[in-house]
Amino acid sequence: LLSCLIAIDNNYQTTIIAPTEILAQQHYNSIDNSVKDLGLNVKILTGSTSKKERIDLFDDLKNGLVNILIGTHAVLEDKVAFKNLGLAIIDEQHRFGVAQRSKLWKKNKIPPHILVMTATPIPRTLAMSVYGDLDISIIDELPPGRKPITTVHRTDKNRLQVFKFIKDEVLKERQIYIVYPLIEESRTMDYKDLMDGYESIEREFPKNQYQLSILHGRMKNEDKEYEMNRFKKGETQIMVSTTVIEVGVNIPNASVMIVESAERFGLSQLHQLRGRVGRGSENSYCILMTKEKISNDARTRIKTMCRTNDGFKIAEVDMNLRGPGNILGTQQSGLLNFKIADIIKDKDILDLARDDAKSLLRNDPQLRHTDNKEIKEEYGKLNKNSILWKHIS
Repeated sequence: LLSCLIAIDNNYQTTIIAPTEILAQQHYNSIDNSVKDLGLNVKILTGSTSKKERIDLFDDLKNGLVNILIGTHAVLEDKVAFKNLGLAIIDEQHRFGVAQRSKLWKKNKIPPHILVMTATPIPRTLAMSVYGDLDISIIDELPPGRKPITTVHRTDKNRLQVFKFIKDEVLKERQIYIVYPLIEESRTMDYKDLMDGYESIEREFPKNQYQLSILHGRMKNEDKEYEMNRFKKGETQIMVSTTVIEVGVNIPNASVMIVESAERFGLSQLHQLRGRVGRGSENSYCILMTKEKISNDARTRIKTMCRTNDGFKIAEVDMNLRGPGNILGTQQSGLLNFKIADIIKDKDILDLARDDAKSLLRNDPQLRHTDNKEIKEEYGKLNKNSILWKHIS
């Protein structure tokens, strides 16, 4: 918010983009309330914004009457034009594609400053920080009063003990998330699904003793809000959900996150889901449920989650597993075509190379010196044959 205010003070507009309407609305409510005495015009744009509201908003944006625009992917549409966009902030950056983020560069004659935020950088972004193409700040401390989340791995044979643990937490007046990878049973994927899981949870936690909420992406927005508000108010103790709760949910009383078929999820998603708990001062837990037999990569992901709460360390493991992607393209993960180099193990060498590159550009920014002729020719080929997606984090 402070960076937005600095941009506004210099006669620029700003935008904050989130991947879901729930999170965008939370940002809007918080920021609009924070700046209400400053005379700033804060607006929100999502898929639910009416046609008339959009027309009025688009006019105000073009005329510079909107100081801060908060929204979802809708902000990236071509018809959304600013008078003078100076700063774009992307929350939960891992939920946006490279090409999507690149659209921000076309929102102003001079590309705006871009700040991206995430608990777990995608491999490509982490690689860019290693190469020095992206300045990075790491917040490695918990907010005051919060405790680290305890993460454990359990299998189906432990299910009765897990149910008992849930009942013990409910007795302490805590709330529980149970997350499934699928809404309904799939013919092609052997994973737990929400509808079947909800029925079994209802049997284990009868309505005369426990109150349950259910949430998934096929529900109408008003139904999702209704169920979420019930959980927020403490009217229900157990939220059975898909990954729609991955971002934008802040309920300090929720102390347990249970992820069914955890082998199905990537490290980034697992870390994001775990982050839905541990937001209060009480002890919090994340239980990763899997089948007995899982792949080696899945086992590495599960062990990593149990070993650390550090999103940056998790991102490094993720990059080692999936590869850093294409720095000069749009691929956000995948192996590089290096025969020898390893951008994690060889980070010290990369640091030296980056320092040399900076020194070269200071002394010969146009690469006119004869010693730099080959470098200039090679760089020219790269510029000619590829879109410079490298500018986009």
